[in-house]
Amino acid sequence: MDLLKSFGVDLAAFLFSAMLIGAYYLFLNLRLRKDPTYTIQGVNELARALWVINVMNNPSRDIMAVQTLRNFIMGASLMASTAALLIIGTLTLSGQAENIAHSWHVLNLISAHSAEIWIIKVLCLLIDFIVAFFAFAMSVRLANQVVFMINVPDPGAHPSLSPHGVGQRLNRAGSLFTIGMRAFFFAVPLVFWLFGPVFLMIATTWLVFSLYRLDRSDPSS
Repeated sequence: MDLLKSFGVDLAAFLFSAMLIGAYYLFLNLRLRKDPTYTIQGVNELARALWVINVMNNPSRDIMAVQTLRNFIMGASLMASTAALLIIGTLTLSGQAENIAHSWHVLNLISAHSAEIWIIKVLCLLIDFIVAFFAFAMSVRLANQVVFMINVPDPGAHPSLSPHGVGQRLNRAGSLFTIGMRAFFFAVPLVFWLFGPVFLMIATTWLVFSLYRLDRSDPSS
């Protein structure tokens, strides 16, 4: 009971943020059922699938395809490296809980300043960056497979080598890249949580509003 009383405000703020983000993605899923291209991610999936079909039906474009995939892999590799550095930085931060927990909570007037809640917050941030790292790493893995599949001389040898199968694999790579980027975006409220639960709720509200503007394929609508 004492633990709940001490961390109740932070728990309520975290639940509010999680429910707000969950409600936003529920709204997106409902809209995507009616219009698969409502979001820019849906448009990108369609574009990638059509791009693969076009490349595999025109062998003369194999060099362009490899260069495009190389750029994709370089971008995902850079983001995976960034996530790894952020993981190391977060681990370093966790070892200084006693020294900086109170100083970082100087603006926090309504919740606990203990080292225990600080460690929980840093752990949430660490998990977020680990998810980002694995998402980007898996995106690189799948894109590397597409580099070879997109130039096979006999696409009919196996269903996975058909334009549809290769397009699905590339779309999975793109979806994992998006998950990694979302994990980076979600790190913003988690960082603000280190300063207090009020900052977490404000940052989450701002993030959801920003995602609503960025996710739509037609921002003017």
